[in-house]
Amino acid sequence: MTSQADLRGRTALVTGGSRGIGAATARRLAREGADVAVTYVRGKDAAEEVVRDIEALGRRAVALRADSADAAQTADAVRRAAEELGGLDVLVGNAAVGMMGPLESLSLADVDRLLAVNVRGVFLAARSAAAVMGDGGRIITVGSCVTARVPGPGATLYAMSKSAVVGLTKALARELAGRGITANVVHPGPTDTDMNPADGPYASGQAAVTALGRFGTAEEVASMVAFLAGPDAAYVTGAEFSVDGGYAA
Repeated sequence: MTSQADLRGRTALVTGGSRGIGAATARRLAREGADVAVTYVRGKDAAEEVVRDIEALGRRAVALRADSADAAQTADAVRRAAEELGGLDVLVGNAAVGMMGPLESLSLADVDRLLAVNVRGVFLAARSAAAVMGDGGRIITVGSCVTARVPGPGATLYAMSKSAVVGLTKALARELAGRGITANVVHPGPTDTDMNPADGPYASGQAAVTALGRFGTAEEVASMVAFLAGPDAAYVTGAEFSVDGGYAA
């Protein structure tokens, strides 16, 4: 019996794959049969734990230190992933930073840092990946539910950055379609991670905005990414998928 998203023989890079949604995605892709590289900035131990978990499944894995705000490191991480794994079939652009606060509290340095990671880094990784991918590759970016609905103040910078990757995704879908490479974006809602725990001080308000009244899990988001990475999603491109418990309903 084949798995839901048969990725045997495929290779993947998950940026920001040491924790949260990125780590869950890396592990899920490996369970589906893929060899997986993950990038990290400070979480070396956590990234190496993800690598060990993947290797325990009989798949190849590698952890690569790369700051998505650094253009050279971003391109080099894609190159190294392809070299280590013998090619690159799937890119999951997950690395991101969050920055919330009133307009007047956001410095120019805040703006530059967030856009460097959440927008420029995503673009540069996608460009580098497209250069080494064969036909039929997959580019999947992790967006956010705030692209559809911003329920309160303080999210201007973050919402702007995540909205930008929607436009990027649609343009990539058109530009790469001739090679059978698809590009899609997954929008998580409130998701239980160490950065935004389901028992955190702001969790009850976030859960209340969803139709289901709860936080999602990183594994629930990863399942959508795995589907989009697999063969059954070959005719899906330029699309947005909400895994948000009805946050945007």
